[in-house]
Amino acid sequence: MYKTIYIPVDNSDHSNTAVDVGVHLAKTFGSKIVGSHVYAAKMHDKRFKQMEAGLPEEYHDETELDRQRQIHDSLITRGLQIITDSYLDYVDKKCNEANLPIERRSLEGRNWKVLSEDINTNGYDLVIMGALGVGAVKDSVIGSNTERVVRRVRNSDMLIIKNTQPITGGKIVVAVDGSPYSFGGLMTGLAIGKALNIPVEAISAFDPYFHYAAFHSISGVLNEEAGKVFRFKEQEKLHEEIIDSGLAKIYQSHLDISREIAQAEQTDLKTTLLDGKAFEKIIQYVRKDVPALLIVGRIGVHSDEDMDVGSNTENLLRSAPCNVLISNRKYVPPIDTQAEYTIAWTEEALRRMEKIPIFARGVAKTAIHRYAIEKGHTIISNTVVDAAVGHILPKGAMDAMRALGGSLDAAGVDRDRMQADQAVTQDLMGPTLSGIMTQIVEEKPKEISASTQAYLDRMAQTYFVCDGCGYIGKGDTPVKCPVCSADGTKFKQVDKKIFEVAATAEGELETDVAYDDVPMQWTKDAKEAIRAVPAGFQRRRAKARIEKTARKLGMTTITLEYAAPMIKEAASEDYTPIFSNKGTGTAPAAEGMLTAANGNGTNGHAESTSPYTWTSDAQARLDRAPEGFMRDCTKALILKHAEKIGATVITLEVANEGIEQAKGYMAEAMKTGNLKDMIADLTGKGSA
Repeated sequence: MYKTIYIPVDNSDHSNTAVDVGVHLAKTFGSKIVGSHVYAAKMHDKRFKQMEAGLPEEYHDETELDRQRQIHDSLITRGLQIITDSYLDYVDKKCNEANLPIERRSLEGRNWKVLSEDINTNGYDLVIMGALGVGAVKDSVIGSNTERVVRRVRNSDMLIIKNTQPITGGKIVVAVDGSPYSFGGLMTGLAIGKALNIPVEAISAFDPYFHYAAFHSISGVLNEEAGKVFRFKEQEKLHEEIIDSGLAKIYQSHLDISREIAQAEQTDLKTTLLDGKAFEKIIQYVRKDVPALLIVGRIGVHSDEDMDVGSNTENLLRSAPCNVLISNRKYVPPIDTQAEYTIAWTEEALRRMEKIPIFARGVAKTAIHRYAIEKGHTIISNTVVDAAVGHILPKGAMDAMRALGGSLDAAGVDRDRMQADQAVTQDLMGPTLSGIMTQIVEEKPKEISASTQAYLDRMAQTYFVCDGCGYIGKGDTPVKCPVCSADGTKFKQVDKKIFEVAATAEGELETDVAYDDVPMQWTKDAKEAIRAVPAGFQRRRAKARIEKTARKLGMTTITLEYAAPMIKEAASEDYTPIFSNKGTGTAPAAEGMLTAANGNGTNGHAESTSPYTWTSDAQARLDRAPEGFMRDCTKALILKHAEKIGATVITLEVANEGIEQAKGYMAEAMKTGNLKDMIADLTGKGSA
């Protein structure tokens, strides 16, 4: 779990224990130890200059003063380096005894500043520091360097050693409040507990008494008339009957989710729900039965991401009688796991879900859960289901699904017994072969259909992008990100005007129809630039990717400014064409245009000649395959069969035999999802 463990040392008891704990964990996880010590030579030099005025009179001579400065500088610098080496020798000795790799780091500067910079720059997985250093006195609680480093580190877990005994027994307690940091701490606790054979317990604390103090305070300042306007009594009753019980349910759900996470990690987890002020109840709990390790998130569920450390974490770091691990690791439980304990369904909505074939039911529920979490719903009703499905599918698809349901009912098909292989289930999760099959079985409409218009209407909505993970929401401002659990304030609205201005500057617009009939406008410059990508499948794939990513942001116009990075990436791929019958050349003019847009195209592969001759019947059979990818694929399969039997003239019989032999391969590839590998195998070409 931890690849690198960073241990700052200063030869104090807590520091030496940190080394022992670090070596123990490194042996368990196969980690590399990085030992460091920071010395402040410049600070001593500055202090010496400040004390020069107090030297005896004979040292005030300029020559003598320079000599003393040089002696001091030499002694201090060399002396501090020797001390640093001796501190690191202890780490070296412990690592050699355990046969562990070690890296020594001697750093100069202000301790906390240099340590923070080193940790954040190198991104060590775990930092182990002593809570107190050599300067600690009787009443010291937490060392200043340790506290300052904790406040500045963002990506590494921080294990603060407060007990000088090794971690060999006891238990691990994880404080969970529903934040990604607390669940990340839980994942860390489960891994450490499993590795060290120590039991893990999750605790969660909620405060049902806060409103009593709040309402008591309010009642002292409101007059009778203001109390009526505020509806004071009703507000108090609302808290007593709904909000307090709701809080208990929310925090119990955090523990239930924690148990699910532990079971998924194949381990057990004890859970305890506490009522009261979080810091007070947690500190009481760990003082009553002192654990080997307390794990808390750096910030809590209500904290802003820019906060250095949460108040509960800060207080527990100071007051806890045990070692404290501050988690900077984030983990968001699966959507369906969250929804199982935080979202309820009405009976009507559940009955609607039963109408969906059982193999697709899980996919549909996940999509609805994601929508509900994004919009802040805790109860899924028919209205929410309608909104969620409308959010995902165009109206035409919804009508088609209803028609399909009627057909199933008429045929007496039991939806709970319907089955589908893995390939079909994967297809439901996203566009794979479904887009190709749609092209084969459907004719292209000459006018915009109702479903396409509904799709375009949805694209006209306001789009929002999560700063944390890039999740895209549309419509109303999201309340919470269903992927990374970021607060709604982390969503930024997509400014489509930027691309509209760029489109105007780039000139003429041309309209193309995407694979699902949605019209997309390309500027002339963008259209010319994509010709830098080799023609054929590679160019079609690049075009589809650009259009798909644009549509995720609600854009209907592709500009060169937007498309250039993706075109550059596609053009630079080392791609070997699978099919020999289709040219894959690039346009020189397009390469120049892409270069002007800060991109570079690559030279295409020259069109190769074929040694095979086709009869008119065989060619007619090939032409029956849909034009484009499917026809290319069919031709490659026929040529592969011809090569196998040593035929150079492709007759109708050879063509039919090649297609029949390929059907088994095709069926297997669709089940496993390895279509690309199958094609490479059939054609004798390596994967691109």
